[in-house]
Amino acid sequence: MEYIELGSSGVRASRITFGSWAAGGWMWGGTEQNDAVGAIRASFELGVTSIDTAPIYGQGLSEEIVGEAIKTLPRDQVQILTKFGMRWDEQKGDFGFKSKNNQGQDIDVYKYAAPQSIIRECEDSLRRLGTDYIDLYQIHWPDKTTPIQDTMEAVQRLIEQGKVRAAGVSNYSVEQMREAEQVVNLASNQVPYSMVRRDIEQDVVPYCLEHNKAILAYSPMQLGLLTGKIKPGQHFEASDLRATHPLFKPEFVTHVNAFLDKIRPMAESKDATLGQLVLRWTLAQPGISVALVGARNAEQAVQNARAIHVQLSPQEVDFISQQLAQL
Repeated sequence: MEYIELGSSGVRASRITFGSWAAGGWMWGGTEQNDAVGAIRASFELGVTSIDTAPIYGQGLSEEIVGEAIKTLPRDQVQILTKFGMRWDEQKGDFGFKSKNNQGQDIDVYKYAAPQSIIRECEDSLRRLGTDYIDLYQIHWPDKTTPIQDTMEAVQRLIEQGKVRAAGVSNYSVEQMREAEQVVNLASNQVPYSMVRRDIEQDVVPYCLEHNKAILAYSPMQLGLLTGKIKPGQHFEASDLRATHPLFKPEFVTHVNAFLDKIRPMAESKDATLGQLVLRWTLAQPGISVALVGARNAEQAVQNARAIHVQLSPQEVDFISQQLAQL
């Protein structure tokens, strides 16, 4: 495995990090808890020491699964990355969207990052995770109703109390990062990035490169689209966010699969899966520090971790990029 320091925080993360959104089941059509625990532990055996989670994933279930998984692991060798600022249990802040919980019940999700809410969320996360500190604490989405300075002052207090090692943001613009940095030293920004979603290259990537901030790329496999296993018109359950996602429209899936067919021979020549090749290309892009990859079971987790062993020359990276430009 390869490891990288997140900014200047002192927190070293595995470049392939276990993303536990799907493990929480929320918006992914449910989950099997024992499989998710096994997936995290299998990842750790292959050097994936970092786990990204959030309270909203399964409304606490994902953090509980992570907590169960790390019970048998040496805590000082695991980096827990969790978040705050998305509430389903309190109707305050910036209304985000309507959703359903894992039981199919309607819930309203709010973006809320007021100081008192952050303090409470941190305590709840620590309890669910079964630990006394969080390695990287990230605001999940910007909250329009709370000044960024107020939010970050609360996070700084948590750092001073030893409950948090480093501060991060997620889905923040460059301007929002600048404002946050007036209060706290940011380690990272977690943002969506994949072969078919590269808008951060215009502004976030240059800013993070210039200011030594890590970029944690989430959905690098674009919710499974880049595995080559998704077929045009494939059915997804109503609780699965891919059922209505624009990138899963049949015509776009057809174009993506045609691109994947062009790079499939390269993957085969390296005895790698398409997914592993995609992950390696992602990590080869400027500014991309970490790829967050989900897995529902140990087999998927092992495949993800082994992507780090795929070697790509600069010429091969360029070839993939050239084929991608024709998509």
